[in-house]
Amino acid sequence: NKLSDYAGLYGPFAAAGGGYIAARVKHDDYLKETAVLSAEAMADAGILDEAMKYTLDREYPMANNAKGGFWPGGPKSWPNNPSMPSEHTMNVWAFAHVVAGQYDGIATKSLVYGVATTVSVSRVLARQHFPSDVLVGSTFGWLIGGYVLHHRSLERGSLLDLSTVETPLGSGVQV
Repeated sequence: NKLSDYAGLYGPFAAAGGGYIAARVKHDDYLKETAVLSAEAMADAGILDEAMKYTLDREYPMANNAKGGFWPGGPKSWPNNPSMPSEHTMNVWAFAHVVAGQYDGIATKSLVYGVATTVSVSRVLARQHFPSDVLVGSTFGWLIGGYVLHHRSLERGSLLDLSTVETPLGSGVQV
């Protein structure tokens, strides 16, 4: 459980923030773009994750004798601490897809996809999620990462765009 917390939630956010800082110091626009895109993919994954959790309202494996029912108490007990999809896996797969897409080397892909797979398996082994929770989270995370990677890195100037900006007052983010 702790492994998946660090590798699935804290690690990717720290890597995106650390990558952004390193890019600023090194004046590396490609690394900065990767950091911003990965943070955007994780933010998008978080939004979808919460919407799906509250819509599906599935029980965690440790609740109700591991039945994994949807809407177990009906609308009276909504939300019932929902488990589907797995936030950890959705987050780490979104991050992994962006990083692996930006840095196409076999070592990078092996590292990020290996960590994502480890997080996915650990969520089930720690009895925090059912395998289907992890499968749904992994799939949507990977799809979100791909969407952000292919639509946001190539199509600047869409209806909603997130990018860094330098002003006389310092650095910032513009929408």
